[in-house]
Amino acid sequence: MTGELIHAGTTPTQWWQNAVIYQIYPRSFATTKGGIGNLAGITERLDHIAKLGADAVWLSPFYLSPQKDAGYDVADYRQVDPLFGTNEEAFALFDRAHELGLKVIVDLVPNHTSDAHKWFQAALAGGPDAPERDLYYFRPGRGEDGIEPPNNWTSVFHGPAWSRVKDRADAPGSTWENDDSWYLHMFDSSQPDLNWENPQVRAEFADILRFWLERGVDGFRVDVAHGLVKDPALPDWEWNWNMVTGGTGLPEDAPRAPMWDQDGVHEIYRQWRGVLDEFGPDRMLVAEAWVETEQDLAKYVRSDEMSQSFNFAFLATPFAAQPLRTVITSSLQAMDAVGAPTTWVLSNHDVVRATSRMGLKKTGKGPDGIRPGDEQPDVTLGHSRALAAHLLQAGLPGSCYIYQGEELSLPEHMTLPDEVREDPTFFRTQGAEAGRDGQRVPIPWEADKPAFGFSPDGQSWLPQPAEWAQFAVDTQAADAGSSLHFFTRMFQLRRELHMGNAALVDVAAKADYLHYISSYAGRADIEIIVAFDEPVELGADAQIVIATAEIHEGALPANSAAWIRR
Repeated sequence: MTGELIHAGTTPTQWWQNAVIYQIYPRSFATTKGGIGNLAGITERLDHIAKLGADAVWLSPFYLSPQKDAGYDVADYRQVDPLFGTNEEAFALFDRAHELGLKVIVDLVPNHTSDAHKWFQAALAGGPDAPERDLYYFRPGRGEDGIEPPNNWTSVFHGPAWSRVKDRADAPGSTWENDDSWYLHMFDSSQPDLNWENPQVRAEFADILRFWLERGVDGFRVDVAHGLVKDPALPDWEWNWNMVTGGTGLPEDAPRAPMWDQDGVHEIYRQWRGVLDEFGPDRMLVAEAWVETEQDLAKYVRSDEMSQSFNFAFLATPFAAQPLRTVITSSLQAMDAVGAPTTWVLSNHDVVRATSRMGLKKTGKGPDGIRPGDEQPDVTLGHSRALAAHLLQAGLPGSCYIYQGEELSLPEHMTLPDEVREDPTFFRTQGAEAGRDGQRVPIPWEADKPAFGFSPDGQSWLPQPAEWAQFAVDTQAADAGSSLHFFTRMFQLRRELHMGNAALVDVAAKADYLHYISSYAGRADIEIIVAFDEPVELGADAQIVIATAEIHEGALPANSAAWIRR
């Protein structure tokens, strides 16, 4: 077949270039005690990930934290929170993962600390002249007596991005009577943004990197990688976060967002690359960077910076042929231009689970949570589309991430009572948005046990739906036709067929379905085909390698995908 070559294929030199990486959300994976996941529970269940066929695990934050944003508010970057265990248990987890052949990536949160961090506490206690205030963004207010914020920026979690020092509940009275300062927090008010222009901040994080590298971690997922540097003038900006992150897009005449994706972030990551290289060439960085274009994203993975950058454009693209074709082509071309792998992602702890959001009338990034009064997804349709999207992702060149529970086709928990919600987004919008708790519900392991085997005493920090018994790991392990068996087979084939390193040719550039040829020396070509609203004829000579639906009379059903040979 002839078509357009959109990726020439690669010869891997590092493990992350074609890896399958499994995200663990520690609160919700497994626990050995209580109702919140812990590191010992993760260690006991790591064999599940190894059997699935992943190459690495990414651990969301487990550091000492007040847990006002589920650990993304860090008080001590070198200490495991007792909620999750001890440093020794973290090191034991790393060792067990390595025994199973799994690399370990840990989360790093450098854009902001917790307001309980010793630096911020010193900045408050020392008053307006405290040297620690230069470690953050403290600024005088505008207007009479400084009663207005320093600028009009809004928080990602909604509401103003500034809080007034004297308005804090912990204000000590007379110490701050004449303190009209405000501090910047692009997320919750408990998460003050760090000032990365201060050399002390840079030196501290270089030391934090070395601390964990010395203890065996293989890489870091960098939270809010696009946010560390702000325009020093802190100018007003009338647009909003959602317009930069796969939403409506900025108007052509809009100035660059002064708080996101500033050029100065790349100097920081070049410094970090040097720190990682002290430990050998096989340590990696992956950027969580929400930027406007794939070309902007590619800047983060130039040869002297990071190793991977999440392809959120792929996650946010509607389940339709032309939009997906466009983003696949542009993503591969942008990453190829800098010699980096494309890092595909369909789900994580911040977005509605794929099985649910792909059953909505409007697919793509999806809403910020789903509640009973919201549009309810078509369960059957969402399941079919999500499987097809995962098979497409697994067939594309580069690396791919999978969020815990996606291998079980877990749906979003859409009936969580509001009184159990913990996401700051829910509270900062006064309940207008459900928030992200629905995709963070603990994993069901054993159908007939309390809390589905998540904890030994039947506790679960968020309630699990009763119908999740059918999704439990033990139930699916006993069913050869389950999602768990499908994902295991898919990742096995992905490795055996070298799909992550293959060349890719588009042979149906104007069709209303996707049809790619994956070519790799020493094996027959693999065709990747995705059907959307209509079935796709595969031809009499098609030999099915793997498919998300049963093939009837040579036709791939609507909303399904297959890899075939001829």
